[in-house]
Amino acid sequence: MVRAGLTTDRVVVAAADLADVAGFDKVTISALARGFGVKDASLYSHVKNLGDLRTRVALLAAEEFIDRIEAAVAGRAGKDALVAFADAYRTFALEHPGRYAATQYRVAPEIVAEAPAYHRTLRTTSAMLRAYGLTEPDLTDAVRLLRSTFHGFTALEGDGGFEAPRPVQKSWERAVEGLHFLLSNWARATEGA
Repeated sequence: MVRAGLTTDRVVVAAADLADVAGFDKVTISALARGFGVKDASLYSHVKNLGDLRTRVALLAAEEFIDRIEAAVAGRAGKDALVAFADAYRTFALEHPGRYAATQYRVAPEIVAEAPAYHRTLRTTSAMLRAYGLTEPDLTDAVRLLRSTFHGFTALEGDGGFEAPRPVQKSWERAVEGLHFLLSNWARATEGA
């Protein structure tokens, strides 16, 4: 049994890699220990339990996710930023399905409050939407719309749920174009409500 080099960071990255291959729900202490060729007990000096491990994977994934999105939207505004944001979101979700699933894991509010990745995500998303002139409560509603649209689309795509002959990329582009149109006209739509 090789134990040398086992660190918390290495354990968490290995768990994230396992999630991408087998699924986030398949990440267990036992599966991870088998991958390292050690007994389960060896991992407990690096993580407290399965919940702690999954939380750490969620934090790592959130950091990688927002790194990708920030890099994509840097220097862009309006539609260009929305397209870059959407494409980075979709690419991450499809390339890293386990890590993406980890970004949906419910992390305790006190941990979220201390996690820079969650704050960066909120800042980046809000900045992109403010370019459309949105303020609260419209900002919160728009964030929820984008998240549910992107999540739903990528979940269906990742599960092979789009079998029509039309290329999925074309449908994605139309969906993002539709979101841009809606966001561009959001203020007018809410004024009449």
